Amino acid sequence: MASLMENLIDVLDQECTEYEGLLTLSQKKTPIIASGNLEDLQKITDDEQNVVIRINQLEKQRIEATKDIANVLNRDVDSLKLTNLIDMLAGRPAEQEKLAAAHDRLQTVVHSLQRINEQNRELLTNALEMVEFEMTLLQSMKAAPETANYNRGAYSAGSTMGVSSRGFDAKQ
Repeated sequence: MASLMENLIDVLDQECTEYEGLLTLSQKKTPIIASGNLEDLQKITDDEQNVVIRINQLEKQRIEATKDIANVLNRDVDSLKLTNLIDMLAGRPAEQEKLAAAHDRLQTVVHSLQRINEQNRELLTNALEMVEFEMTLLQSMKAAPETANYNRGAYSAGSTMGVSSRGFDAKQ
């Protein structure tokens, strides 16, 4: 049981280190999003993807370690949470302290990451709204007024003056 707990604590520490790296990348991403530098944003996103892959691998290891502990304790793995496991280790204060520290550290980093990601999401949403606004503005600038010509049925038969909205003209 002791080696299973040490394995779980080790995996949690590694996972926390990876989440801290992801947090650092997310913090670096914020000014890049604000500046609109797509090349640097792509690099950061690629780095984040690599970290997420490592986190997923560690998560699988954590799930396996938790399953092994649940089997030894004869508990349901789905109901065995870290907080429950910390409480169960009351007779082993050294392991309890290490597990509680890993849990608290991981929880703090994940909450910080959620906050930064929400901030980055807002920045990206604002940037997309600005692009949409600019596209609409450009499209409206291309649309020229129509002439006020009507046919016998009182339908507008006016033609558009100025720039046509046909797109690319290969002849020019």
